[in-house]
Amino acid sequence: MLSFNPTNNTERENYKLLIGSIIPRPIAFVTTVAEDGTVNGAPFSYFNIVSSNPPTIAVSVQRRDDKPKDTARNILKAKEFVVHIVDEDNVAEINKTAATLAPDESEINLTHLTLTNSETVAVPGINEAKIRLECTLDHALELGEDNTVGTDLIIGKVVHFHVAEELYTDGRIDPVKLGAVSRLAGTNYAKIGEIFSMERPK
Repeated sequence: MLSFNPTNNTERENYKLLIGSIIPRPIAFVTTVAEDGTVNGAPFSYFNIVSSNPPTIAVSVQRRDDKPKDTARNILKAKEFVVHIVDEDNVAEINKTAATLAPDESEINLTHLTLTNSETVAVPGINEAKIRLECTLDHALELGEDNTVGTDLIIGKVVHFHVAEELYTDGRIDPVKLGAVSRLAGTNYAKIGEIFSMERPK
């Protein structure tokens, strides 16, 4: 087995080891609003559940040139955002939003995605997501070393759930009907694939 000491690696080498090892990763499409009213939308695969009591999620936003990305900056200012689950039906359009634009340009304009008002937060969501989570900022952590910050870790409390009616039966979400996609490494993505069950020990 090969062994690697991350302190001897470049950032890109550690990045490749992480994104190739920790798979599949769910993808959050996050919408935020800038101070000038621009709606920003961007996908992130450093994303997961933190807690169900209260319902809490985390999104890690890597910095570029030591500066926060639009998503992190907008969340830190407005204290709210919307997370959408990326699925087979919307992934191609959402992929377009990964383009690098100026803060006053909306990535939504690059797509056929359409905005919809939220119930609890001022940030709009997108109609094309089967699941969206309205969130308020709970904690924000700056992660880094050697006196530099490389990541803004955003921890958000879910204040409203939206779930497409056809997915929801007896309090459960159907994973096949959701058709969520996950991120692998490079340009690769994965679908749900075969589902199997296993009883947990009592």
